[in-house]
Amino acid sequence: MWPLLGFSLVTTVLILERGWFWLRLRRQQRQLVQQALAAYQQNPAVALAQLQQRADLPVARIFMAALALPEATPDEFRLALESAAQAELPLLKRFHTVFETVIGISPLLGLLGTILGLIRALSSLRLGEAAGERTLGVTAGIGEALVSTATGLVIAIITLFFANLFQGLYRRQRAFIQEVGGHLEILQRRHYRQLMQPPIERR
Repeated sequence: MWPLLGFSLVTTVLILERGWFWLRLRRQQRQLVQQALAAYQQNPAVALAQLQQRADLPVARIFMAALALPEATPDEFRLALESAAQAELPLLKRFHTVFETVIGISPLLGLLGTILGLIRALSSLRLGEAAGERTLGVTAGIGEALVSTATGLVIAIITLFFANLFQGLYRRQRAFIQEVGGHLEILQRRHYRQLMQPPIERR
């Protein structure tokens, strides 16, 4: 039961941390991206300054990695976006391995606790003792031993629910990064073509 208690405390803390992370991300990033894309059409330097103020958001760091390249070609700009996005993926999937470990080990620990409890309870029962205080104690010991299995299953079920929830948010975040990254690439290509156009000679 002590390892299960430790797992429950750890997963509770990690679930709260991930919940706050995704809640803050969903509230702030879309507005920031809209402002940055609108500013980029007028002045890329203004968009970069806006993103630098919110460097705590993954999408802001991805955009900054591409916008910080001086005179980048469209191919270089796209590679910078993709590389920065790949670098942010571990942060988005943070603690996923811990959740999977807890989901896999908690039921096994609960089952192990039950087996050890049954062994201890049945070892105190002697042949020929069909009733009495000793058999009542064995029955109570078996019921107590089953608590560890139930606890392990409860921990695994709760952790699985939140792990799947965070995995769904991760997939939606990846799709969002690809979407807004594509919008930024289109704007950069237009801006690059304007810079490459030869100036009109005055007559």
